[in-house]
Amino acid sequence: MRGMSSEAIRSLSLGAKIECSDNTGAKEVYIISVFHQKTRHQQKPSAGIGDLVNVVVSKGKPEMIKKIFRAVIIRTVQGMKRANGTVIKFDGNACVLVDNEGVPKSTEVKGAVPKEVGERYPKVVGRAAYVI
Repeated sequence: MRGMSSEAIRSLSLGAKIECSDNTGAKEVYIISVFHQKTRHQQKPSAGIGDLVNVVVSKGKPEMIKKIFRAVIIRTVQGMKRANGTVIKFDGNACVLVDNEGVPKSTEVKGAVPKEVGERYPKVVGRAAYVI
């Protein structure tokens, strides 16, 4: 383990379909790019908990379908390892749509959000149902 920080396992690759866990009207999105991810030549970037990604809405309100948004990954099935040695895993993959400053577009976030997301995006945790 590097230092005392937690490590998110980057398990969501480009094209991964994930659930949108907020009340913006988007139900299912897929990842088209990952921000701040450096990779080797011809290696595709992947995302984990707390990463900022570009997504396209595939299911949801008709005015949102085929539109590009930014999102923060809040849950993955693969999970993440914390500094104290515990591993957190979830039942599904989920994200929250945000604007360019990292403020959620929704008024509430459904389901649990890990506290590591709150270190980078405190507004997302402020609208979450509960924090793990």
